[in-house]
Amino acid sequence: MTGRREQPPAHRDGAENAATEKNPRRTASSGAAGRAHRRRAWAELLRLPALFSVPGDALAGTAATGAPPNARTVLAIASSLCLYEAGMALNDWADRDVDAVERPHRPLPSGRIRPSTALTAACALTAAGLTLAARAGRPALAVAAPLAATVWAYDLGLKHTPAGPVAMGAARGLDLLLGAAATTGRTRQALPSAALLGTHTLAVTTVSRQEAQGGSPLAPLAALATTALLTRVVTHRPPDHRGTAAHGLLGPRATPLPGAVPGRKPTAYLTTALAAAYVAATARPYFHATLNPSPPLTQRAVGAGIRATIPLQATLTARSKGTATALLIAALAPLGARFAKKVSVT
Repeated sequence: MTGRREQPPAHRDGAENAATEKNPRRTASSGAAGRAHRRRAWAELLRLPALFSVPGDALAGTAATGAPPNARTVLAIASSLCLYEAGMALNDWADRDVDAVERPHRPLPSGRIRPSTALTAACALTAAGLTLAARAGRPALAVAAPLAATVWAYDLGLKHTPAGPVAMGAARGLDLLLGAAATTGRTRQALPSAALLGTHTLAVTTVSRQEAQGGSPLAPLAALATTALLTRVVTHRPPDHRGTAAHGLLGPRATPLPGAVPGRKPTAYLTTALAAAYVAATARPYFHATLNPSPPLTQRAVGAGIRATIPLQATLTARSKGTATALLIAALAPLGARFAKKVSVT
């Protein structure tokens, strides 16, 4: 069409070799571009910005037990990260045929990563996650094993069934319990926090089921209502599971700090502030998706819901009197938002 004759492959290779001999920098530049291309493909496959929503699970579970984080908590976080990324790789492997139609730009249907490579990565990451959990102790492995099973069951079968959102919510709840089990060997005190975090994840997952083609406004409306309900629950003053020791030290008639409101502890202010951040992260995108459940607005709502996991984790941690840990978790939110501008979390 252009009038230019296509150069035969042998001639083309020879021309490229000659150009490379004249300019050796061309090979280095091409190799660097190829490596960057592969890194970008893996970042998209694993949805790396979403990783910032993972450490808060184990930390919130630890805070719920009243114990400070320790070396086993770090192992629990590392295990969670591996199992989370295993689920991401397995998700795209299982959905490769659907993505070829709905999302041909994804790493597998576009050919940037082979399906067998993604499946191998999912298996390796799962094995690494279980190994790290075992290093944290038997109680941690006892939680990590059903967590891994839930992740695989969701990706390979439950995702497209009514049980899909429930399974994903259960996975988040188990991830929180993993932190409690690794740190103290107990999970009972962390069950309420796990239920709250799991409920949030269930709502987000329900919305995500229609992010490719759009759908009913009921899902984002229900997620909006869930956000309001969770905010009410987490800001309600909980029983102090460490109150006995504090009561004995300060006495029942201890003088409040200057400027403090009677009956309201400083941690309550932090809990309220973090809960407000949680609402701010989700309310507007959910509301827009309710008014117009189109794919772009629904995807934006799902991304907001995933990122809102971080302030919710921080709220649960502050509610359990883990002030410093809550602030640490909250600091992950702007980092996740920054990297989400480069790689989508959905």
